[in-house]
Amino acid sequence: MKVAIVHYWLVGMRGGEKVVEALCRMYPQADVFTHVVDRTRLSRELLAHDIRTTFIGRLPGAVRHYKKYLPLMPLALEQLDLRGYDLVISSESGPAKGVLTRADTPHVCYCHSPMRYLWDFYQDYLEEAGWFMRGMMRPWFHYLRMWDAVSAMRVDRYVANSRTVAARIRKHWRRDAVVVTPPVDVGALAPAELSRPAEGAPYLCLGQLVGYKRVDLAVRACTATGRPLVVAGEGEMRHALEVEAGPTVRFVGRLDDNAMRAVYAQSRALLFPGEEDFGMVPVEAMASGRPVIAYGRGGALETVVDGETGLFFDAQDVDALVAALDRFEREEQRFDPLRIAAHARNFSEERFRTEFGAVVEEALRDVAGPGREQALRR
Repeated sequence: MKVAIVHYWLVGMRGGEKVVEALCRMYPQADVFTHVVDRTRLSRELLAHDIRTTFIGRLPGAVRHYKKYLPLMPLALEQLDLRGYDLVISSESGPAKGVLTRADTPHVCYCHSPMRYLWDFYQDYLEEAGWFMRGMMRPWFHYLRMWDAVSAMRVDRYVANSRTVAARIRKHWRRDAVVVTPPVDVGALAPAELSRPAEGAPYLCLGQLVGYKRVDLAVRACTATGRPLVVAGEGEMRHALEVEAGPTVRFVGRLDDNAMRAVYAQSRALLFPGEEDFGMVPVEAMASGRPVIAYGRGGALETVVDGETGLFFDAQDVDALVAALDRFEREEQRFDPLRIAAHARNFSEERFRTEFGAVVEEALRDVAGPGREQALRR
């Protein structure tokens, strides 16, 4: 069976790319299609596959400035020739699902979220843009929303990474979705010995340093109260955050897998102040036995158990986060690393393979038809 996996862009190894990596393990014969690729930042596992780009990848400066080519991406997707494939899986958070397939080729979309900058967070992105970009974004995004809604009908089965995203799919695309949470390598993240953090251990904030992640709240809260904080990750906001940070906040940049496991294990708790579609980082922290202090919206509500594996704060401001830190430190002894790590195992790759595979089986049966399904299996 020939399988095509379509992902929006491959320029790092964040949550969406880790899902693609897991899909490649499920379908080792698959070819991968994307708009742009930075091969220097991909895992060996992904590089072992045939990765093909749309014409976006051949445009000037595409690897660094791919987002500027967003209005061309719908056209680029529709130029991909997928006639020779028996199964198409799209990984959607940017333009990926809008490919054209044969009528008897099942198309299963694993949706991290409908494009946030077109729908839920459109006004936020508009406010952050300069005056020139705001003027360009309004007509561009109007056109992209129309294409996004129309192309949503090309998919045979939707799989959402959380109930939050399933609700967005119903709202914006008027389609139902099965919820299958993303695969997390919980076994690799568990330390040899699950123990409580050392005295004086820092808090941790890990992820891309961009506006919607709200890392600024963690930096301000720990600066104001003198709490130690390690900030791991890179992004456009790093310089501004470093200027704002006090002496108790340390920036360590992008980490490899070994260093990331170490900072999880050596932290007191993870601070997760953004609203995410799902959020793999809290699950990774919990797999390391560390509690999570999270903003109580979005995917964190589906992974963190308040009072058992972490706690929530209900407003995205410094005072609410400081109050949550105070509460956590009063109740810290109730958070058992063994129980936290056991909860994280509910999000393993084995579970993902079973549940996502069941959706693919259904799509093969219903779209390809019984005769062709059996022929493909032979």
